This record gives sequence, C-alpha cells and structure tokens, in this order.
Amino acid sequence: MNELIDAVHWNADGLVAAIAQDVETGRVLMLAWMNREALELTLSGDQAVYYSRSRGRLWRKGEQSGHTQHLHEIRLDCDGDAIVLLVTQRGGIACHTGRQSCFYRRAEDGAWRVAEPVRRDPAAIYGTH
Repeated sequence: MNELIDAVHWNADGLVAAIAQDVETGRVLMLAWMNREALELTLSGDQAVYYSRSRGRLWRKGEQSGHTQHLHEIRLDCDGDAIVLLVTQRGGIACHTGRQSCFYRRAEDGAWRVAEPVRRDPAAIYGTH
C-alpha cells in the first residue's frame, strides 16, 4: 500500500483532491479532500473516507446521514495530484443540501442557477442544530 500512497503528490497541507463519481452513470457527485490516513483507510476498505478541513478530522462519508459511498475503484490522475473514486452512492444523496450531487448549480445568464431539486430536506437527514 505504501507504493500507492507514495505516488500521490500531496499539497502543502498534506491533502489531495478526491472526486466521487457515480460508477453507473459517470456523474460527478462531489469533491472532497483526503489526507494520507483517509486514503489508507479507503484503500483498505470498501467505503469512502475523507478528511474534513472544516472539522479538522477524518470524515467517513455518511457517518451522520447514512448516505455512504460504496467504493468500486480508485484512480490517480497523470500528475498524481487528484484522485477519482468510482462509487455507488447509497441513498442517492451525496450533498449535505439533500441533493444527488454537490454540483447542482449551473452558470446561466450571468448567475448561478439551481438546476437540481432537493431530494430530501437536510433537517430530516441531519436533524435540527
């Protein structure tokens, strides 16, 4: 596993961009970050594990929502500075806003327009804070 980890070109913060993509449709679901430990855990299991910059800790996708990502394959880009995870998104929701994908806004007429509906109210997923 060290050979896999050592091939990654980590940024100055010790992180690498990780893109989750639906294995069936090819749709980009989200962009997150991984540190060395997150990548090791992901490589050794079948679930996506990321590093949360805002929380400053490992983040097992779906730990609160139950919307886990079952891992099928991991790819490293030609420069070694980005990872793609081919996943099955359990529950069909990858975004904390309750949408299928975090990329739900599109540039239209000089503004970002919502192009995808909420599948489930985030309050119902995470509770009220």
